[in-house]
Amino acid sequence: MNSPEELSHEDVLRVKLQVMRQKHRDLDDAISALQEKGPTQQLTIQRLKKEKLVLKDQIARIEDELTPDIIA
Repeated sequence: MNSPEELSHEDVLRVKLQVMRQKHRDLDDAISALQEKGPTQQLTIQRLKKEKLVLKDQIARIEDELTPDIIA
């Protein structure tokens, strides 16, 4: 049984989701800033975009887990 200070699995997922969404926004800001500097940062931009895509997939998985299946 969970004590009052323990978080449920769903609560942990919600916190993790918030952190991942913030990191996704931060990566977007970093990519935009690097693109303004010009093409010299292309490798870094590609790496950040890949990381952003991985985060997007992880966010989608957590959202799916938090959203109950509705049978139509």
